[in-house]
Amino acid sequence: MKLHPGLVEATFVRRLNRFVALLSCRGGQVMAHVANSGRLEELLSPENRMLLTPVDPSSGRKTAFDLTLVEVDGVLVSADARLPNALLQEAIEDRRLPEFAAYDSSEREVQFHDSRLDIRLTGRTGSYYIEAKSVTLVEDGMGIFPDAPTERGRKHLGALTKAVACGHEAAVAFVVQRPDVGSVSPNLRTDPEFCRALAAAAESGVNVFAYRCSVTESSILIDSSIPVRIPMKTADEG
Repeated sequence: MKLHPGLVEATFVRRLNRFVALLSCRGGQVMAHVANSGRLEELLSPENRMLLTPVDPSSGRKTAFDLTLVEVDGVLVSADARLPNALLQEAIEDRRLPEFAAYDSSEREVQFHDSRLDIRLTGRTGSYYIEAKSVTLVEDGMGIFPDAPTERGRKHLGALTKAVACGHEAAVAFVVQRPDVGSVSPNLRTDPEFCRALAAAAESGVNVFAYRCSVTESSILIDSSIPVRIPMKTADEG
């Protein structure tokens, strides 16, 4: 996925609300849309370099920029939680993910019961429902999700479990939007309910995948699969 060719460098000042940040840029202060409802405490710091995408002035937006990338200790991280489903669909359509090779068409943002899921693949064997989750928090080389409690995430796991019960394939895919990770784990400390829900979904037949991204100032690309480690304590409790 190509990024805007004219990214603008900025310095973080403070977060005004979940979706708007104040930054120092071009000799003044600007507001940027933060397309990520997580805490992002490891990213949103004046010590980290921010890269913003300019917004078309004719759009009528109150924010003149989107927060796109954050450089943390020399590592570029994508802060945009809207991207993982597009990155995943791109990798599937490019035939870079063999686990989905049996499916030849895809749709985005599909309704299943009372949930909207990111991707539905179809093929000779039927349908495959996928929900992508954005991971930006890394601790000791492990991607951690979520960084804040997510009722919505638990609801999606329930929908995927229903899809399996209805005879479909289903998966949750953790897309780590940074390259410095070797595995992914649910965040037992921050959201034990999500951990239990993930363990239960996996036990019911929902596939659990994780992918690492390469990130540059010009593009983001899923480049490899990495393991998911579900704490056994959580599985036992479920």
